[in-house]
Amino acid sequence: MLSRRQYSGMLATVLLLGCTQPQASDPPLPMGAPLPKAAKEEAPAADAGDVPAKFQVKFETTKGDFVIEVHRDWSPNGAKRIHELVKAGFYDDCRFFRVIRKPWEENDFMVQWGIHGDPKVMDKWRDANIKDDQPTGENRQSNQRGFVTFARSPAPNSRSTQIFVNYTDNSFLDPAQRGFNPFGKVLSGMEVLDKLNGEYGGAPSDEQPSIQRKGNAFLDKAFPKLDSIKKATFVKSVAKSEEGEK
Repeated sequence: MLSRRQYSGMLATVLLLGCTQPQASDPPLPMGAPLPKAAKEEAPAADAGDVPAKFQVKFETTKGDFVIEVHRDWSPNGAKRIHELVKAGFYDDCRFFRVIRKPWEENDFMVQWGIHGDPKVMDKWRDANIKDDQPTGENRQSNQRGFVTFARSPAPNSRSTQIFVNYTDNSFLDPAQRGFNPFGKVLSGMEVLDKLNGEYGGAPSDEQPSIQRKGNAFLDKAFPKLDSIKKATFVKSVAKSEEGEK
């Protein structure tokens, strides 16, 4: 696996191509760049009225369950997208394809997921990007341990379906021009995320074109020990109790 210093060297090369300047010790950014398509398709639109001010989502995984709490005021467009993805069952059977943490890596970083295992389903969402959010004041959160954020490319309005949980203080992602503003946080089960198999590090993420074209069939053959999400569902009691806050 690459050391943090080697990661920095890779980033320096990318910066020559015009990316935003990071700190010298930064690991690679949580990229979720989509593949081009000949004909763009619209993903199903969410009804904004269906999105509570705050709601919880339970992720059942191969290592146990964890729950995230989504805050609409932290990231309105992000909260709306997560709500529609969970409602559509998008995250069911998704693999955790990027797990960067100790003991396999020199330093903890993050865990990322959000490429559907069925390429036909992924094809419907791949270009369905959402507009950037620019929270201010108390609504602007930091990428600290347990906070959940969308992956994105350097292009504006490039968030889509991929999200990540920070394993540690990743506040270097916080500057507004980078667009990595958290939309939620882990309420319970952070220890489950800590146990996810990280032996492949960022290698599966480097294969995103193959993952998007071939889905879980590719991952199960090339990276058979990846952990996965069995099912993602709303914690209904919380979702209902927040309806009055809309």
